[in-house]
Formats: sequence, structure tokens, C-alpha cells
Amino acid sequence: MGSFIDLKAADGFVFPAYVAQPAGQPKGGVVVLQEIFGVNSHIRAVADGYAQEGWLAVAPSTFHRVKTGVELGYGQDDMAAGMALKTAVEALPAPGVMPDIQAAIDHASRAGKVGIVGYCWGGLLTWRAACTLDGLAAASPYYGGGMTTPDEVARRPKVPVLAHFGDQDHWIPMNSVEAFAKAHPEVQVQVYHANHGFNCDQRGSWDAAAAKLARERTLAFFAEHLR
Repeated sequence: MGSFIDLKAADGFVFPAYVAQPAGQPKGGVVVLQEIFGVNSHIRAVADGYAQEGWLAVAPSTFHRVKTGVELGYGQDDMAAGMALKTAVEALPAPGVMPDIQAAIDHASRAGKVGIVGYCWGGLLTWRAACTLDGLAAASPYYGGGMTTPDEVARRPKVPVLAHFGDQDHWIPMNSVEAFAKAHPEVQVQVYHANHGFNCDQRGSWDAAAAKLARERTLAFFAEHLR
């Protein structure tokens, strides 16, 4: 359904983004932020799914500043490679990859109001985008790794946020999720009986029921705030 295009960040950096067009007039735009595995077949399928629901979906490559053409699977070697790439991006001088996400938001805004959704590391970037970037109307991070650490909890979102977590997630302890929810009563925090990565049907941690419910909630959230 979609194809890759080049986008340009404010600093002139050019990077690819997967763009999926809806069949008719778009209801708005949705930026889809990748896990640590690149804009792979799963993330492209997620973007296609939002396009099928009527949104212009834009999935930027947030690894491009450190490595081009990343498309990983979900094995142990893929996990190690993805973690190394994430570490490299996080080590970039500020503002790091955030200008690339801003460029994706700007591109999506041609369809109207923009929501942002991200998974794993993309969930963390979604939270940061909600707190620091312009042009968003809503944000929905999924199991954002690091999102419940003190430095991230200290941020304040500029737009409505719907956050999804799994109570079996060994990367994000439930006590940190509870502390995050207490610090951010303005954020809708949803907890599922599921593990990290429950939305991804290519991972062993996929949970069909949790993924379906979270997606329904996110679609309703976007429908409410992107009108």
C-alpha cells in the first residue's frame, strides 16, 4: 500500500520514511515510530493498517543518522544489533533524532491534524515528541522503554497522551508504570496482561487480545483528538 520517500529535517539531513496513503480523503495524519528493528515489515504493516483506517501514515527511519537501510527481524542477533543502533542514536548530540520526527509530523500535517504512535524505543520517542515537538494533536506510546525513568517522567506532555504497558514486561517494571501514572494524572495509562512487544505479531510476546484492544483504544483516541 505504501512506499518510501525522502524527507528533510530542519538541519538539512535527508532520511527515508515509509508513507501509506488512505484510499480516500485522509482523516488526518499518523506518524508511526519504529521499534529497535528498523522500518521493517511489521512497522510497514502497522502504517498500512492506519492508512486502511483512513489516516495518512508516515513511518520515518529513526536509525538513518547512524546506519542506513536497517531492517531487522526478532532473533537474538537482531535484538543485539537493534540495541546497539538505539544506543548509537541516543548518544547523538542533542537534539539527536527529534528533528527527523518533526519532519515526519510536518509531512503528515498535510492531511490535517496529526497523531503519533510508537512501539518499544519508538514508544519512548513518542513520549518525547509529545513533550517537545510541535504540530501534534495526540500521542499514543506503546511500552516505551525508558519512558518511566525519572528523567522521562519529569517531562510534561503538550498534547493528550494514551500510554500502553504490559504487566508482564520485564523491561518496564510495574512499580515504575504506577509511579509514572501517579506523576501524570493527565495521561491515560492502560495496562494489559501481556509482555513487552505484545502488539507485534512477529514476536513471541505477541498477544492478539491485548494488541486488538490497544489498537481499538488508540484509534478511538485519535478519532477524538484529531477531528
